[in-house]
Amino acid sequence: MLLTVRYILAGAAVLLYGLLCAAIAWREHRCRAQARAAAAALAPARDGVTPLLVAFASQTGHAEEIAWETARLLHAAGEPVDVRPLDDVDAAVLAAAGRALFVVSTYGEGDAPDNAAGFADLLAAAPPAALAGLRYGLLALGDREYARFCGFGRQLDRWLRTGGATPWFDALEMDGIDAATLRHWRQQLGHVAVLDESAQAPAWEAGAPFAAWTLAERRLLNPGSQGGPVYHIELAPPAGGTAPQWESGDLVQVQLPDDAAHPRDYSIASLAADGRVHLLVRLARREDGTPGRASHWLTTGAPPGGAVALRLRAHRSFRLEDNAARPLILIGNGTGLAGLRGHLRARAAAGAAANWLVFGERQRAHDFHHRGEIAAWQAAGHLARLDLAFSRDGAERVYVQDRLREAAGTLRDWVVQRGAAIYVCGSLQGMAQGVDDALRAALGEERMAMLTRSGRYRRDVY
Repeated sequence: MLLTVRYILAGAAVLLYGLLCAAIAWREHRCRAQARAAAAALAPARDGVTPLLVAFASQTGHAEEIAWETARLLHAAGEPVDVRPLDDVDAAVLAAAGRALFVVSTYGEGDAPDNAAGFADLLAAAPPAALAGLRYGLLALGDREYARFCGFGRQLDRWLRTGGATPWFDALEMDGIDAATLRHWRQQLGHVAVLDESAQAPAWEAGAPFAAWTLAERRLLNPGSQGGPVYHIELAPPAGGTAPQWESGDLVQVQLPDDAAHPRDYSIASLAADGRVHLLVRLARREDGTPGRASHWLTTGAPPGGAVALRLRAHRSFRLEDNAARPLILIGNGTGLAGLRGHLRARAAAGAAANWLVFGERQRAHDFHHRGEIAAWQAAGHLARLDLAFSRDGAERVYVQDRLREAAGTLRDWVVQRGAAIYVCGSLQGMAQGVDDALRAALGEERMAMLTRSGRYRRDVY
């Protein structure tokens, strides 16, 4: 009798999880349909007028948001527009468009964002002669902390010019999200259409307002560590009003008291149901030993109980979306656990057990962040597999990419046979490239390209 009850309960749990996955899949199907409808609405048929191409390459969503706002401005001015990610663009599309605007960010030291990885292969070859009839404008997003600032945008601009395309204006380069550069971009759109100055201001000018959240908790996670101190930070939302909503994978922007023009992005390590935004922040040090402004203020400067100017940012490139119904392989190091923790909390809440976490840090004794929570997930069956790499614990340095190479057969089984999706969060230098190399060695270039195109390989690296 007891065994029968257990089978009934297990079957009910499976049924509930299946219904949840179906609901998520339906929601994402509806979102994609709405996006297609929005794109179609921006490109109404006009006799003899080819829609202006607005192409974006975006890693964290900034460039995509700006591209869509650009398209809406032009649509309001009566200009039909075709909005698409750069991976949906090839030489034939460019030749047929005749006119194009590019809003592209740079990933790391000059690389293409993941949704432009396929297009980047075009840039490695000589540009086609068909580009000679193209007129274009380009906005490049970058971060001056990297040596190859706006490297991908500059590479695209050179490729277009070499192919004979004619720029309407010199390419604009923007460090982070800079209001002055965006105003200049809007002015330059006058080369394309006569904008309606009475129209609603674009979101990059109006923007979601920053709100005063409260620093409710801050605790050191790694006392005694050889690395920089890492803090768990909890921020409580403003009192009153509607409860803030976000999804696992989303970001927050934190505005510093002395640098309001350059907010910093952080991965959210909690769910909206938790009622607070959780962050994992390491006190960063520059090469000259001075602390990073944002991390220093969050970890030591902001007083407990004090206000932190914050706003939520949807990060579609790192959300679960269709992958909510798939097994997940979650890979990260250091404070990259934040974005992975958000997903694991979402999966635990949904009763989804097919999760594999690969996490790396320096020493198990000091740097196993949220060890108790991870152990509880294992005990409850929410974590099917856990691989750890503590690089300073042995005679040889071992990293997460090494754990992936050791488990190459299991990795292929999860991805090829079980249809798993892969999420990577953490440091760009060393980890992200090492993981990418290990994945390509195990799965092959063709399959990795397919995973990227289908949204089953997603990264939030910095």
